[in-house]
Amino acid sequence: MDATTSGTPTIQYHNIPDQSGTAIAAASVPTFPRQVRHCFGDSSPGEFPLAANPSIVLHATCSFFRRPANFTPDYELSISELAALDICQKRAIFKPMTDEECQNLKRKCGGSWKLALRFLLAGEACCRREKSQAIAGPAHSIAVTSTGVVYSFGSNTSGQLGHGTMEEEWRPQQIRSLQGIRIIQAAAGAGRTMLVSDAGQVFAFGKDSFGEAEFGVQGTKLVATPQLIESLRDIFVVQTAIGNFFTAVLSREGRVYTFSWGKDRKLGHQTEPNDVEPQPLLGALEDVPIVQIAAGYCYLLCLACQPSGMSVYSVGCGLGGKLGHGSRMDEKHPRLIEQFRLLNLQPMVVATGAWHAAVVARDGRVCTWGWGRYGCLGHGNEECESVPKVVEALSKVKAVHVATGDYTTFVLSEDGDVYSFGCGESASLGHNTAAEGQGNRHANVLSPEVVKSLKQVKEKVVQISLTNSIHWNAHTFALTESGKLYAFGAGDKGQLGVELMNNQTERVNPERVDIDLE
Repeated sequence: MDATTSGTPTIQYHNIPDQSGTAIAAASVPTFPRQVRHCFGDSSPGEFPLAANPSIVLHATCSFFRRPANFTPDYELSISELAALDICQKRAIFKPMTDEECQNLKRKCGGSWKLALRFLLAGEACCRREKSQAIAGPAHSIAVTSTGVVYSFGSNTSGQLGHGTMEEEWRPQQIRSLQGIRIIQAAAGAGRTMLVSDAGQVFAFGKDSFGEAEFGVQGTKLVATPQLIESLRDIFVVQTAIGNFFTAVLSREGRVYTFSWGKDRKLGHQTEPNDVEPQPLLGALEDVPIVQIAAGYCYLLCLACQPSGMSVYSVGCGLGGKLGHGSRMDEKHPRLIEQFRLLNLQPMVVATGAWHAAVVARDGRVCTWGWGRYGCLGHGNEECESVPKVVEALSKVKAVHVATGDYTTFVLSEDGDVYSFGCGESASLGHNTAAEGQGNRHANVLSPEVVKSLKQVKEKVVQISLTNSIHWNAHTFALTESGKLYAFGAGDKGQLGVELMNNQTERVNPERVDIDLE
């Protein structure tokens, strides 16, 4: 076919004169003067140092491909620092921070966005912040969905369910007055509930006292619906913890504040039980960023995240050796627990029971210490330990989470197995040995045992919560990966969220609660 008839345009050829290779090589090559460029205002000339300023390159690349860079070019940021900052900006508690607050957080964490990110992620992992969670309080329970909706059920003698009444609830009921507010963390004490929103606000209901004992007449005012705590308006709170005689809160920047229990300066400050102003926990923690707090019977543990690694500080009552310093002396100011350094152990999660405490390390080891009554320390006996001691029976288990209650301890492994040990009262350990013909289902367990009844759930358990009270019968929650909630233990006040039949007061085997937390 002829090209002229096929519609194909004719290609024009140009005559190129023949030249020998010698002539080409001999041809003069023009030279150009080297351009002088300046670096970021520096008057000395030099090449533009792209490799040393990757954030500039990344910003230019985004512009070239017409994609939003979403950041201001900063020649001091490396790619890894820039990536860490980008992830920080996606965290719920970081988003509302001003530039000055962001820089202060970066400085407090060690001057690096990577360290700031580690601080934020450590706090989220410890408390399941921004994730679904269930709290087994003293005779009442709180459940928070992944979207921040709150349900409550159980005893309501002080209005601690937040529904505006004093009536018990045997099934989970949504707290309607919190619609439109996303809750990211919850705490339950005797007759009192506290909730933290994603905006850093704290709501409380039940006994209107920060220092109420589990049994006492200090708090006479009762609040039956969630009320904003005005004294915390200027503090962006990310976690609360209710102990006996005191309350503690943790700020976004990692500072700890406490209410009440200041008599004789037990927490480093002098306050009265009815004081409503938060007092900063100073001393050794004044410039140390804290990622998690845990409150027990008259004592407080603080998990610190520093450039040198993770560590634990304790303060308060030292009975039973629960402060972890090798003695039973009280500590009026936060004090570093040195034993973890000697064990070459990096704490990642802390938990406080009434009289004992536990830690999960980065390498999956579990340490316990304090009063070992009923075998709650898991060392095969009931002896006290005044410094953290590795639970040798779990040496082949890589733990990821630990929960403690009144002389009871639960450990979650990486592969989803659940272990428990300690006081078997109220069947809260989940070992239904009586059904297997092995004796008393309320038997104490001195060493960790797999909770076989939870294996029947056939789903990975991601959180355990159990009652931390010396005056109330205990119950336990197991939350699965898909948001299903299972309950067992004492249920005489409706705290299990399931109906009990034939005058039953407890549930031995885990039973599904009619609520989907995902």
